[in-house]
Amino acid sequence: MSVKKCTHHKDKKRKLVRRLFAGILIFLFVVLLTILLVWAILQPKKPRFILQDATIFNFNVSAPNIFSTSIQITIYARNPNDKIGIYYDKMKSYANYHNQQITYYTQIPSVYQGHKDVNIWSPFVFSNNVPISPLNGPDLKEDQQNGGVWLDFKIDGRVKWRVGTITTGHYHLHVTCTAYVPFGNHPGDGGIFVGNNAVKYQLARSCDVSV
Repeated sequence: MSVKKCTHHKDKKRKLVRRLFAGILIFLFVVLLTILLVWAILQPKKPRFILQDATIFNFNVSAPNIFSTSIQITIYARNPNDKIGIYYDKMKSYANYHNQQITYYTQIPSVYQGHKDVNIWSPFVFSNNVPISPLNGPDLKEDQQNGGVWLDFKIDGRVKWRVGTITTGHYHLHVTCTAYVPFGNHPGDGGIFVGNNAVKYQLARSCDVSV
C-alpha cells in the first residue's frame, strides 16, 4: 500500500509540473502574440538622419600615409513615428574613406526620442597621426589638393522601440552619411569662416539608415 501511495504522489507532482510549465508557455505565447500584433498595427518606421554641415578644423596627410584631422559634424535625427518612441544607446560616430576608418570613435550620449521628436548631435570626429592604407594615403592627399574629398560619416549604435509601456529588445543601428567635403576657404567656395581658420560647409545630405 505504501508503494502505491508513493507512486500516486509522484504522478500528482508530475501533473502539477506539466500544468505549470504549460501555463508559462501559454502566457509567453500570449505576450509575444500581443507584441507582434501591436507591431504589425503600428508599422514602425526607421529614424531619419540628415548630415546638416561639417566644420573643418584640421585635415592633413603627412608622410605617405599618416593622417590627422578634426571635423565637427551636425547630425539631424528625427523619429517619424507618431505612436512609437526610440531609445538610442551606445552610439559612436567616426569617418571612413574608401571603406577604411580614418578617425577615432566619438561617443554620442544615450537619449530617448519621443513621438515625432528631433535631436541634433554635433560630435567631433578626429584623429592624430593615424596610419592609413598605403593605397588610400596618396588618393587622400590628391583629393585634398584637388579641393575636396568624399567621406562617409558613420554612426553605429543600438536602439530600442517603446510602445506605451512595452519596450523591445535592442536592435543594431547603422547610419552612413556620404558627403563631398570641399576644402576651399573662401565664401565663394561654399565655406564660411567660423574662427581659428576653421571653415564650415553646409551639406544637407540624407543618410542611409539600417536597423
